[in-house]
Amino acid sequence: MARLPWFCSVFLAVFASAATAADYPNRPIRIVVPFTAGSASDFLARQIGPKLNEAWGQQVVVDNRPGAGSTLGAAIVASATPDGHTLLLNSSALAGAASIYPKLPYDTIKDLSGVSLVASNPLVLVVHPSIKARSVKELIALARSQPGKLTYASSGIGSGTHYGNELFRYMAKIETVHVPFRGTPESITDTVAGRTNYAMPPILAVLPMVKEARLIPLAVTTRARAPLLPDLPTVEEAGLPGYEYDGWFGVLAPSKTPRTVIGKLNKEIASIVEMPDIQKRIAAQGGRARSSTPEEFDRIVRTEIETRTKVFKAAGTQAN
Repeated sequence: MARLPWFCSVFLAVFASAATAADYPNRPIRIVVPFTAGSASDFLARQIGPKLNEAWGQQVVVDNRPGAGSTLGAAIVASATPDGHTLLLNSSALAGAASIYPKLPYDTIKDLSGVSLVASNPLVLVVHPSIKARSVKELIALARSQPGKLTYASSGIGSGTHYGNELFRYMAKIETVHVPFRGTPESITDTVAGRTNYAMPPILAVLPMVKEARLIPLAVTTRARAPLLPDLPTVEEAGLPGYEYDGWFGVLAPSKTPRTVIGKLNKEIASIVEMPDIQKRIAAQGGRARSSTPEEFDRIVRTEIETRTKVFKAAGTQAN
């Protein structure tokens, strides 16, 4: 059989791609969340899922697959059929895993493609009341005067709370000891009890302890102040120029998913994120609704993997 002229081949490819997008979705969509029910990622998936169902008339199922620093869930999506019916809603732990695990069952950059960011969430630098520091500058000075004596709690190796603290140590040039826990609640409990000296948990998780003065807030980690604590300075404002950490959450798909499908998903998710009721719900959780283009999200992931790798290498951090 004679070969089709090149322009016919191109036309058929474009037509097939357009048809794929027009037909999508044609069955239920699964959103894999690589964390437990009740986590921030799970909360966001359960806000977005019903809105996608309303828009497209297809059932959206949230599938919690926690474990191994979010890598179990990410691996499921990376190897899924790339047709847009299996998605991943992950946090910046995705970049954390890529920067500390020597071997992963997937390539974060090559096997996953960003669809859109959905939210970001500031952390809060807090100290136990017994620590003689009431500002970022005083904490840095105290740590420098006692190298290796102060301890900080995190929600686990490679987590955002770990990275935010390591970035702080790296930029402030201080020596403090990392004490990892299984999750944020445990890390906060230990700091409230005074067994660890300071921590950097998500704002909503620590707000009750701050209001009760059981922990003393020094600064938020984002470039802008947090609406829930408007009088609290940022780490940069409080004495560490250039510091910024904003934990993100976003939707990703297998990398070979047709770009037309990625585009359709991006448009719908961005529209959902801009809805006033969704923005209010996310704000009530201490976060900020935030969308992006697929290309912007991919850049954020690549850049954060590079930065985290540099910071964790300097700290000697590696997961088995």
